[in-house]
Amino acid sequence: MDVTLVHVEQQGSSPRRRRTSQVDSVLDLHDKFARLCGSSMLPMLSRVDPYGTLILSSSEMDQFISEIEVEFLRVEDPVMKDFLKSALRLARECREEEEMKLRLDGD
Repeated sequence: MDVTLVHVEQQGSSPRRRRTSQVDSVLDLHDKFARLCGSSMLPMLSRVDPYGTLILSSSEMDQFISEIEVEFLRVEDPVMKDFLKSALRLARECREEEEMKLRLDGD
């Protein structure tokens, strides 16, 4: 499960005129985040599909951030803690701009 911050540029109302560009990402090389989301009882994290894509808007970042912070306090694995710190950094950046989206990509 990779977490990618993307900037969305929309000219007009047609989806064909929408352009996205990757700003930053954090890679879940060992699928630990996917497993964490699969076992999470938190509403937003439990929506994550380890084989699909979930796109979150800047308006959803407060909930996403709070759920990641809860999981951060629970995990003991230093690799997972580093991943969550990076995901939090991207989520906080996404929250600041309406044109940003956070994309959670499964395998």
